[in-house]
Amino acid sequence: MRTMTVDTVTDTVIASLGRHDTISARQREIMEALITHLHGFCKDVKLTHGEFLQACDFLARAGQICSDKRQEFILLGDILGVEVLVDMLSNPVEGPETVSTVLGPFFRQNAPILPKGASTVQAAFDGQETVLVEGHVRDTEGRPVAGAIIDVWEDAPNGLYENHDPNQPDYNLRGRFETDAQGHYAFQAIRPVPYPIPGDETAGELIRYMGHHCMRPGHLHMMVTREGFRPLISQIYDSSSAHLDEDSVFAVKEELIGEFRKAPAGAETDLLLTFDFVLPRAANAVGVAAE
Repeated sequence: MRTMTVDTVTDTVIASLGRHDTISARQREIMEALITHLHGFCKDVKLTHGEFLQACDFLARAGQICSDKRQEFILLGDILGVEVLVDMLSNPVEGPETVSTVLGPFFRQNAPILPKGASTVQAAFDGQETVLVEGHVRDTEGRPVAGAIIDVWEDAPNGLYENHDPNQPDYNLRGRFETDAQGHYAFQAIRPVPYPIPGDETAGELIRYMGHHCMRPGHLHMMVTREGFRPLISQIYDSSSAHLDEDSVFAVKEELIGEFRKAPAGAETDLLLTFDFVLPRAANAVGVAAE
């Protein structure tokens, strides 16, 4: 350690990691890779001490922004494509199951439980288009999954989620719905619109440093859960939306693009969207059958 050089510092730090009886094999794997890649990054860009201090200040300010309404580090991970990468690594698609994508920073727990076919809309906006969203949840063998909970949330026509807009009612455009015995679900919502992710604070600093933009295409967030099945966190994108090919958080996948069709005359909503979900069994799930 007393003869530290640019060539020896990485191995020296790795050698300082605890013995196998003090840290787990997984801890050692993570820390060895982190130290190796972090040191490699510093060497590749010849990071200056001033830039190091700027980065420390940036992270400190990001932490100060975090609250129950804004998780800045998730947002930073989205902008860098880290969350979508981690999601793909965590939820590999090995069959007919629906692909997942990022949770994002705007999810709220404990959305109201609503009856099948109910509306999440608590406040109307000029120019909004209402939509009936319906479909089935099935397992990978095509059997209906009854009792699955579908947690939905979206932005309003002004581009804001209700927890970022003091003029919207609490939990506006959010709700939880349960599939019936045939695995069918249905709810009413509004057509989502493209919106910018927060461009202020550290998120804005990062995206401008990258030379990228803040826009996301219109989408519905949908989380599908049922005991015995792997939870699905996904988003359904409007096929006619702008920014499908330039999403600021890289979360669009072809399989998740749906068509908002004009509803027939006399329907309760302006539009219809049909989207089915396929859930894989959870690892080690035993004796849990789709109903």
